[in-house]
Amino acid sequence: MVRDTFTMPEYEYAKIAELKKKCLKAGVPIKKSELLHAGLSYYTKLSKPALLKTARQIEKIKTGRPEKHR
Repeated sequence: MVRDTFTMPEYEYAKIAELKKKCLKAGVPIKKSELLHAGLSYYTKLSKPALLKTARQIEKIKTGRPEKHR
């Protein structure tokens, strides 16, 4: 296993909770890491053109820790 950290927009992070609720409502409890695993599994099955099209649609964000509010 590998442990890592990442940065993502807050509105996308909120989607994780939405997806968890959808799965739980359908009787399938799922963890954040399992959702990420499922997403990676899905993307590895895409054709190269479909993957590149999707990758181009992803918002480019500044990496690193957000500034602390003072």
